[in-house]
Amino acid sequence: MKFKFPTAYTILFVLIAVVAIATWFVPAGQYDRVENELLGKAVPVPGSYQVVDPQPQGFFDVVLAPIAGFYDPATYEAQAIDVALFVLVIGGFLGIVAHTGAIDAGIAKAMARMEGHEKWMIPILMALFAAGGTIYGMAEESLAFYTLIIPVMIAAGYDAAVGVAIIMLGAGVGTLGSTINPFATVIASDAAGVPFTNGIMLRFALLGACWLACVAFVMRYAARVKANPDLSIVADKRESNEAHFLKGKRENDAPVAFTGTHGVILVIFAASFGVMIWGVSVGGWWMAEMSGLFLVAAIVVGLIARMGEEEFTSTFVDGARDLLGVALVIGIARGIVIVMDAGNITDTILYWAEGAVNGLGQVAFINTMFGLQGLLSFLVPSSSGLAVLTMPIMAPLADFSNVDRSLVVTAYQSASGLVNLITPTSAVVMGGLALGRVPYERWLKFTLPLLGVLIVIIMAGLSLSAIA
Repeated sequence: MKFKFPTAYTILFVLIAVVAIATWFVPAGQYDRVENELLGKAVPVPGSYQVVDPQPQGFFDVVLAPIAGFYDPATYEAQAIDVALFVLVIGGFLGIVAHTGAIDAGIAKAMARMEGHEKWMIPILMALFAAGGTIYGMAEESLAFYTLIIPVMIAAGYDAAVGVAIIMLGAGVGTLGSTINPFATVIASDAAGVPFTNGIMLRFALLGACWLACVAFVMRYAARVKANPDLSIVADKRESNEAHFLKGKRENDAPVAFTGTHGVILVIFAASFGVMIWGVSVGGWWMAEMSGLFLVAAIVVGLIARMGEEEFTSTFVDGARDLLGVALVIGIARGIVIVMDAGNITDTILYWAEGAVNGLGQVAFINTMFGLQGLLSFLVPSSSGLAVLTMPIMAPLADFSNVDRSLVVTAYQSASGLVNLITPTSAVVMGGLALGRVPYERWLKFTLPLLGVLIVIIMAGLSLSAIA
């Protein structure tokens, strides 16, 4: 019997179990923490690591971890429930818009106008997503764009993987090369005790070089798929993906007539995403506000389309149901971190990383730091969480190797951004792949050559800056 790679749900449950087993063997330990008023969070105190009583995680802890991934049962503090609810509301909103026929009509009109020039959508869209990544760390909110971009790519003759790559690699490379991202660069720089503008030219250089590499990679793959659809990494899913994303339409179907009502709905559709981006980057919004925005937008679209109350509610629920699997993946992925923290092994791993870079020369120090931050990013996929956890400990070590602390910040954010392109512990990665209907193992195999190129670019930039 041929081996079939497990689904995202199985992968995440296995990882939760593996981490739980590790809590029985990895020594438990903790750093003392003090409240940092500037960051508004408690940060570890260098040199304060101490062994504590072990808290090995057992069977029931593994079972409850996905539940705790949504909220803490003891305190009812939200974990990933806000992101999961946002995904469900987005699903309902998209279901309403799709039901009006506006998306199908808009795609048909756009493809007619761009015939022969579709490939230029790839660098343009990847530039926009990269801008979101470098400016404000676009992550969870990118989930809203998959069901918008993927149908356009399929209609243009590409596949679902091209749509996933545009969003995930675009936003991811922007976060990798964060310049003013408050959730990565600014928090990490504050925790490291340096201005966030220090090292910004290197970050711009890494952003530009890595973005070019990603665009070239995606455009090359897209051209191959368009010339020969059998070369797609999801070739076996082509018909089902077309039926899912294009609502069963075929090339010989009559095009959907584009009406004035469709135009108004698409304006509201685009404006909703624009308001979301403004709210996150300027207005301090997060998941609750974004969910409220798309709920209101769905109601407005329903009124414009003259939907009845029963038609509206059933369509909204059906749209949310389509993304229920994505919402579940988000909570399960968060459960991995829950088990690590409950088992008191997160700080122990940080302590080992601290010892690994002590006494190294400049180039060896910064590249080892980059590798260690990559490992820690796998365990702590949140860029802000990783910054608060590692920078107070790791940044001062740069002084002993005669390396500027801002370079440690760059090593941290580039490693975090790189790993978060593929890590199964990230709700953004697993959620995006679920939305795009791209199996995880195929995405991993697809991106590995690109990751090798990005690692070379980053390590070369870090090494040259360390000795400059």
